[in-house]
Amino acid sequence: MTNPLPTGATIGILGGGQLGRMLSVAAARLGLRTHIFEPGSNPPAADVAHAVTTAPYDDVAALTAFANAVDLVTYEFENIPTEALDVIEAITPIHPNRRALGTSQDRLVEKEFLQSIGLTVAPFADVTDADSLDAAIASVGTPAILKTRRFGYDGKGQARLKSSEDAASALADMAGAPAVLEGFIDFSLEISIIAARNPQGEVACYDPGENVHRDGILHTTTIPAKIP
Repeated sequence: MTNPLPTGATIGILGGGQLGRMLSVAAARLGLRTHIFEPGSNPPAADVAHAVTTAPYDDVAALTAFANAVDLVTYEFENIPTEALDVIEAITPIHPNRRALGTSQDRLVEKEFLQSIGLTVAPFADVTDADSLDAAIASVGTPAILKTRRFGYDGKGQARLKSSEDAASALADMAGAPAVLEGFIDFSLEISIIAARNPQGEVACYDPGENVHRDGILHTTTIPAKIP
């Protein structure tokens, strides 16, 4: 990697959850500091970060001070208001860029992007009302999961449809939010791969972790093979 951050540089992290905590620990091993910006009090990352700013994402003064105190900014989750990024980006660089964040914030946009670069995803359909949900069920089938397009995570903003009879209650669970219906797929294992790209376009992938479901138990292992 060219032009790495110098030892002692500070990475600003929007969000102070478990991923922010792990990022802070990894940064410390490289001789880097982290500064957390988190609306909630006492976030998990606060215990291991060099500094913490506790303020809402619409606090312009706090965002400005935060941006001026760090060398660059990243985020630990995707639900960051774009208005907050407008304030920060005028002062210090943000990585990954705004396009990457915008894509990951919306499940429909994300799936359409993945398809556009040749990847296969589970069957899905856009849902905005009862009629579009009926059409989605006819296209995707059941069982399926109805998910809000934005702001859902860890099972929040999701409703399971065992059959078309569950459509009304599932749609009510969305509380009027735009949604996407995702079909079920058969799979034998789940592999998580972490990849990083620097500003010069160089990509590094790390050993994937393998989650295998056997006998109702999740078995997690590390695959030793390197990915070029």
